[in-house]
Amino acid sequence: MKVLHFDCFSGISGDMVLGALVDLGVPEEIICIAVDSLNINVKVNFEKIRKNGFAVTSAIVDAPPESKHRYLHQIEKIVNDSKLALEAKHLALKIFNRLANAEALAHGISVDKVHFHEVGAADSIADIVAAAVGFCWLKIDKFTSRSVPTGHGSVKCEHGVMPIPTPGTTALLEGAPVANVNIAKELTTPTGAAILTSVVTEWMESPHMTIQKVGCGAGTMDFQTQPNMLRLFLGNVADKNSQDTVWILETNLDDISAEHVAFCTESLMSAGALDVYTVPITMKKGRSGLILSVICDAEMIDALQMIVFRETATMGIRKYQVDRAKLQRESVVVQTKYGPVAAKKGWIENKLHVITPEYEDCARVARTLNIPLREVYAEVIRNAPV
Repeated sequence: MKVLHFDCFSGISGDMVLGALVDLGVPEEIICIAVDSLNINVKVNFEKIRKNGFAVTSAIVDAPPESKHRYLHQIEKIVNDSKLALEAKHLALKIFNRLANAEALAHGISVDKVHFHEVGAADSIADIVAAAVGFCWLKIDKFTSRSVPTGHGSVKCEHGVMPIPTPGTTALLEGAPVANVNIAKELTTPTGAAILTSVVTEWMESPHMTIQKVGCGAGTMDFQTQPNMLRLFLGNVADKNSQDTVWILETNLDDISAEHVAFCTESLMSAGALDVYTVPITMKKGRSGLILSVICDAEMIDALQMIVFRETATMGIRKYQVDRAKLQRESVVVQTKYGPVAAKKGWIENKLHVITPEYEDCARVARTLNIPLREVYAEVIRNAPV
């Protein structure tokens, strides 16, 4: 299993991620072609520099100054109209949607009314898209990260002088472990936090892997006490029949509406749950109810159970550890007569076992062409690479 670990000891920003990806081996031309295809008049250049004596790669994103703000649907159009591969589009849009939800939470408004300030500028759009392209090029199976230092003090932004971390960054880091660093600067930006929390599924201080290569990306600031850089560790984890251990949090509910359950489920998945599901049950006195179950890693228990308490008003949560066996898996894009469609390929003992089309992508094709969903599924399975 190929793993990418974020060693963000000096925080994380979009340009730090780009520099580290290129330093890790992602071709510069792949990044530049992707950014050019956005048609937002942005150029990206890379150069080798030194930070406190260490060799790093600096990403310089050259974008014209802008006074306008963009809404989520405008950014989605930029991404969808580009020539990015389907997998990279999906990941970029996932990051932008996470940003939009965090901003909506911070400002108390709906997602469609969020207008992006700094993170909607052309350079931030390029950062996010280029990061998505780099991750997809590396074909990472799993992302992990150490705790995230935010810095402290204040920063001037569109809404005035705000404390660090800003409300948007704070919302993005819900459920993530943060670290204390005595530097009065904004170490983790909203763009960096959005990229990080959109891909990371497990938090650990040190990488659990056999390290193949390390990429170092430069931050724009300089600190006397430590180098301002992001390290990305690329490596492999031995796949012992894909066994791991997860936790299940569950509670019985009989006084909650379907809308509240749906919102709770969405919040849990956004915060890092591996899966969320419900099972109908009959409770005491013949009342109809349901079991809400959350599958998660140990590091996410506290954050996820707080969401369950907050959104369901339950009086208690059961939690227990279970062993899990998984197929080896890989995300693929299948070329069909309907166009490219995303899917997952699963195998065991190096033998292909299953092809699972991605529902959202298949549903998009079915709606666009007004054809049965089952025909799209069959076409994907028929054309999937062996």
